[in-house]
Amino acid sequence: MLPGAGVRSGPGSTEGRGRPSGRLLQLVVLLVLTTVVAGLASAVAASGNGEQSVTVRAADGQLIARVPLRGDRFAVSYRNSVYGTLAEERYRVDPDGRFELVEIAADQTAVLEEYYAVPGAPRPAPDGDRRAYVAAPDPERPAVFDDLNIAATDLGERTLWVPGSPPVPVWKRVVSDNPTVLLEIEETK
Repeated sequence: MLPGAGVRSGPGSTEGRGRPSGRLLQLVVLLVLTTVVAGLASAVAASGNGEQSVTVRAADGQLIARVPLRGDRFAVSYRNSVYGTLAEERYRVDPDGRFELVEIAADQTAVLEEYYAVPGAPRPAPDGDRRAYVAAPDPERPAVFDDLNIAATDLGERTLWVPGSPPVPVWKRVVSDNPTVLLEIEETK
């Protein structure tokens, strides 16, 4: 047989170019994309559907509220027992389900300055905010939680706020003598 006999040349040939044919390149790209998509699907399946909810449970474990998160923020407001005005703790949820206090808001600056002892001066809240003043928590003392025990009493009027959902008056939903509730982030099943 002569050198080069039976070797195809012309369009799609790799002869003399040192690169794969167009069809081979398409197959490689398809294989890579299939692997990437399968990996992403596997990661989503391993972590549930990726959706989270804020849940509130009574001390005995009874579900009081489950509100789907449509982002990574939620808040809990309450009536401060010392000042008698409303205040609010605002949280950001991490992908691992923990949540961090990122802002405190109140109708009186004294709640922020004295009760929370925030560093720096509180500032007026932006237009449309539920509270009159806002402040950042102390960056030297980050407040990160896996879950949070709070008292849902008639005096405190604890209310859960999740953007895109109506407020949940937790204090009205507690029907036992123990007003302690557990707030946490759960994977939606």
